[in-house]
Amino acid sequence: MQKQVEYADAVKTKYPEQVVIAIAKDKNGKANPVTLGWTMIVSGKPPMMAIGVASKHYSIEAITHSKCFTIAFPSSEMADAALFFGSRSGRNVDKFAEFECRTEPAKAIDSVLLADAVANFECRLTSQVPTGDHITFIGEIVCSHMNTEPKKRLYTVGPGHKLGPAS
Repeated sequence: MQKQVEYADAVKTKYPEQVVIAIAKDKNGKANPVTLGWTMIVSGKPPMMAIGVASKHYSIEAITHSKCFTIAFPSSEMADAALFFGSRSGRNVDKFAEFECRTEPAKAIDSVLLADAVANFECRLTSQVPTGDHITFIGEIVCSHMNTEPKKRLYTVGPGHKLGPAS
């Protein structure tokens, strides 16, 4: 049986929620990572993924400029990086210069991969859709990568940006 409740109460049941870090280079060539909770696979053939980015985020400008982005599935050891990348603006900070995070060059797009992530997906931007206070970017996956070491994925496991592996 279901009972009607306020959205703010019902949405608290979403945890654990996946975490991704999207990366796009801005007009100056600076790679800008941003931590996001909203992502999904939107097609299998061709493989495509979507990310939801808040309209106020600097990443909107970077993705729109570069026409490509990386989606990284961070490992549970990357919680501090995910918090840092999600709490600073690339307008004011070179996030990779201020927070040590191993990167590797992407193979098929002008972006970077997160070396310690569980997986990375290189995406070419195919479309973007305004969705309320966010913009949904859809990208075709043109190259995929997996970590050579087994790692657990990072999730938001509770309200207040509580991060960790899913139990």
